Amino acid sequence: MKQQDVNADKACMSKKYQVTRQDLPLSCPMPDMALWNAHPKVYLPIEKTGIATCPYCGAYYMLTDF
Repeated sequence: MKQQDVNADKACMSKKYQVTRQDLPLSCPMPDMALWNAHPKVYLPIEKTGIATCPYCGAYYMLTDF
């Protein structure tokens, strides 16, 4: 297991995430999440509306600097 994975948040544990334009392109799970328990990576289109929901886990993402 990578050291990064040990210290990372578990993927898909929270249902609401606030993200910024620095996080784009947005994917779920996000790069800083531990991936061992995650679903396949999916890119989420958040740029036009400022919100996105993951089709796998239902996580809700809100772009705070929209």
